[in-house]
Amino acid sequence: MTTALREPLRDLASQCSLPAALEAMGERWSFLILRGSFNGLSHFEEFQSELGIARNILANRLSRLVGHGILERRVVESDRRKIEYRLTEKGYALLPTMVALRQWGERWETGVPATPVLVDARDHRPVQPVAVHSHDGRVLGKGDLVWSLPEDVSGA
Repeated sequence: MTTALREPLRDLASQCSLPAALEAMGERWSFLILRGSFNGLSHFEEFQSELGIARNILANRLSRLVGHGILERRVVESDRRKIEYRLTEKGYALLPTMVALRQWGERWETGVPATPVLVDARDHRPVQPVAVHSHDGRVLGKGDLVWSLPEDVSGA
């Protein structure tokens, strides 16, 4: 018997990682800076020019992303006056989230495929929609999910 997908929300801040994730990333400019990083932007001026973001907001968001370990700040060896912002492993781990948000926006907000299309570098075919998978690889829908306490999870 499947029970409804329902998470106890009373103690959300202390037991759920979503508030912490939103604290690190939870606003538009941070996601757009991250998208720029995935697309090769690394200098303050590049982010500002490409995103059209105010300098003070950009400085604040870059500082926050560095503070959360999503980007790292590095001095450019060839010109020690310049600073680069590069994705960390933690930042790269946000790629599935970014792809999922983009795909969601295409489906539910704009209704049109985004340009350019994200493809597999090996064969240049579009990536599949991001989905939730079971431990054995099955794609799960909303009727296939329930919340469980860690001590009740088998094989964990």
